[in-house]
Amino acid sequence: MESSNVLEVPYHPTKDWTDSDWNTFTGWLNGMLKVNENVRVTFTKVDGTERVMNCTLKPELLPEAKPLAEGKTPRKESTTSIRVFDNDLKEWRSFTIKNVTRVEFSI
Repeated sequence: MESSNVLEVPYHPTKDWTDSDWNTFTGWLNGMLKVNENVRVTFTKVDGTERVMNCTLKPELLPEAKPLAEGKTPRKESTTSIRVFDNDLKEWRSFTIKNVTRVEFSI
């Protein structure tokens, strides 16, 4: 059986993408993070270095949410970054969507 790499087209992020392309990619990536135990996301950090993060948003793998402190308001959801649970550090981290250069996961 011939295999095909679904991620290469159309989900190979490039700086030439339109806002619509990025919105489609963001929806796809959020979906992959919610159903996979470990998604390996490579991105460029703000300081220019490359970072590879093993992360997830699979509900049953996330830590129990802590109640909001009195007087605090919930964090506003970002449209430019994704907040994920880092499987290696066991902490919440985020990355800028447009800085993603590679996404890997196992099915």
